[in-house]
Amino acid sequence: MKPPVQPIIWEKNKLYIIDQRKLPGKEEIIEMKNIKDVWKSIKELKIRGAPAIGCFAGFGIALVGLKYREKNKEKFIEKIKKDIEYLKTSRPTAYNLFYALEKMEKTLEKGEKVEEIKEKLIEEAEKIYKEDIDCCYKIGKYGSSLIKNGMNILTHCNAGGLATSGYGTALAPFYVAKQKKKKFYVYVDETRPVLQGARLTAWELHKAKIPYTLICDNMAAFLMQQGKIDMIIVGADRIALNGDTANKIGTYSLAVLAKYHKVPFYIAAPFSTFDFSIKTGKEIPIEERNPDEVRKIKGKYISPQNAPVYNLAFDITPGKLIKGIITEKGIITPPYSSNIKKLLS
Repeated sequence: MKPPVQPIIWEKNKLYIIDQRKLPGKEEIIEMKNIKDVWKSIKELKIRGAPAIGCFAGFGIALVGLKYREKNKEKFIEKIKKDIEYLKTSRPTAYNLFYALEKMEKTLEKGEKVEEIKEKLIEEAEKIYKEDIDCCYKIGKYGSSLIKNGMNILTHCNAGGLATSGYGTALAPFYVAKQKKKKFYVYVDETRPVLQGARLTAWELHKAKIPYTLICDNMAAFLMQQGKIDMIIVGADRIALNGDTANKIGTYSLAVLAKYHKVPFYIAAPFSTFDFSIKTGKEIPIEERNPDEVRKIKGKYISPQNAPVYNLAFDITPGKLIKGIITEKGIITPPYSSNIKKLLS
């Protein structure tokens, strides 16, 4: 099945993305020319979502590799490794970025000559991309098994096709459930301060003709109290071994509310989002972003221009608040540390 969205385009050794900052008003395709373009696109949220960032970074390294005219193998590898380290500084929380760059760095060892290494970099980037398409579709199949006819499901931020290679993580179960002709309804948190829910998730669901309603973030609790939410599915940017999950700011609030109202709360993420080197969420670095993301909407100040701002991009949801993690290998349930290891063995 063709992915419902194509946020990354690799065509004739050129790299393009949909500029997600312009959505939903304008669907603009932009080309990457160099490593700075790739870094800025990640940093400035032209492309976002942990799996998409990973796929994009892989293609970014393949792109700059093609542009280098260096013939000496050692010097070529040295340049690529510097680019890899540079891209790691673009966004610190999303683990897929580091996962993909590690794969690209290992690929540097696979060729005898520079031209051969360049080809291997392209092959590896394409492999990362194709694997993401495949695993997101599998996430969709496992997640769709949780969706019953008549359900109302809440999601937060954008963990759809725009955040991956095309299917999404949290939205993938909706796409597959729609294929199976299940009848369900989606409530979409607007997701302050950058409004990924309002701008991106609503745009995706509208294109897919999946029925939805957009709500302000602070309405979610009352909808749960009214019995209007049957399940919550969100994405993830990094998951610790104990199931603690970093996701868009506001996710932890939903998990606490879900626990109180007895609403099942699920994470949807590929195994590339798991960081097996960390035991708990306390070890996950949390990105703090530009204060003007909070002070402004569409370039206009909505607060005093010098208003103090604390703008964390992510929060950590404890694994004990998560009913299950939907992956391409199945749905993992607590206790996460032991059950994750079982799925990997």
